[in-house]
Amino acid sequence: MCVTCGCSDDQNVTLTNVATGKLKEINGHHTHTLEDGTVITHSHDHNHKHDHPHNHLSEIHAKMHGTTISLEEKILQKNDLMAAQNRGYFKGRNILALNLVSSPGSGKTTLLTRTINDLKDKIIINVIEGDQETVNDAQKIKETGCKVVQINTGTGCHLEASMVEKGYTELNPEPNSILMIENVGNLVCPALFDLGEAAKVAILSVTEGEDKPIKYPHMFRESKVMILTKIDLLPYVQFDVNKCLEYAQKVNPSLTIFQVSSVTGEGLSSWYDWLENQ
Repeated sequence: MCVTCGCSDDQNVTLTNVATGKLKEINGHHTHTLEDGTVITHSHDHNHKHDHPHNHLSEIHAKMHGTTISLEEKILQKNDLMAAQNRGYFKGRNILALNLVSSPGSGKTTLLTRTINDLKDKIIINVIEGDQETVNDAQKIKETGCKVVQINTGTGCHLEASMVEKGYTELNPEPNSILMIENVGNLVCPALFDLGEAAKVAILSVTEGEDKPIKYPHMFRESKVMILTKIDLLPYVQFDVNKCLEYAQKVNPSLTIFQVSSVTGEGLSSWYDWLENQ
């Protein structure tokens, strides 16, 4: 559950193996807050009515702000434990896991398919796709020939470490490879959830406002890389590149920035060099 926006309380998370078409539910956990503030997380399916007492998020916010903070901390702690487990798995197999984050429509999937096609003879890349619904993006990734699973988060606005664990267990990525995790389009909540990745890569397109880095500073502060996409459209849109870079570096002075076009290929060689040198 995301305490920031309240999503996911009754989410129906599924994982689809695009190669086999097999779909399964993976949201086996559910978190409740009892009247005394105790947080309980347990597993069960949701083909039943809840007959045990618990408070929903809106009630928590309305009645006891202090308990809400405690709940958020415990949820994030639980996620962090799973993220640490994921990080150990990736390290043990020398897998570079990158968490791609952006708002919807930034060009993440287009950049990803171009990257996979251009590097497929050099680097093995596997993908975990995250969306609320549909397997459309996973189908596009599948056409590149790489292994991909789709996680649909239902009402959830972000991926969590436990979902990623289910994803790579299904994928079984090769050692010495790259795992791209395309998060749900959202510049807020994914910043809070560590998935065990080596780095977050924030993707921003020139069709968005140049002030995104200062509007959503936590995401850009948490990211190691920012990729400015769709630069081939700059002659046709009002977007101040220098201002955007200034804002991004103001929020995160150590941010590595690439400016690319997935259509013309401009700037992609620098992004590929970075990937190969990690």
